[in-house]
Amino acid sequence: MLFSGSAVLFRKVKTVGSCLQVCGAGCLVVVVLTHVAEALQLLPWMHWGLQHSAGHYLDLGAAALAVTLFPLGYLLQALTK
Repeated sequence: MLFSGSAVLFRKVKTVGSCLQVCGAGCLVVVVLTHVAEALQLLPWMHWGLQHSAGHYLDLGAAALAVTLFPLGYLLQALTK
């Protein structure tokens, strides 16, 4: 829902803040999908859940970007109003 709301906002108002919100929400979707893939043991070659594996770094990187980009976009969007 967060991603779809951000996408609708970006469609209406194309600003840097709304773009950052969409990117941050997209990263949250990646985090959710990596956890689903880990739980269902999809793509076993990524070694989900193991430290220093591709799956671990994908999840960590997406979470770090989501925590950074979405609030920054929200702040920029609020300041421009």
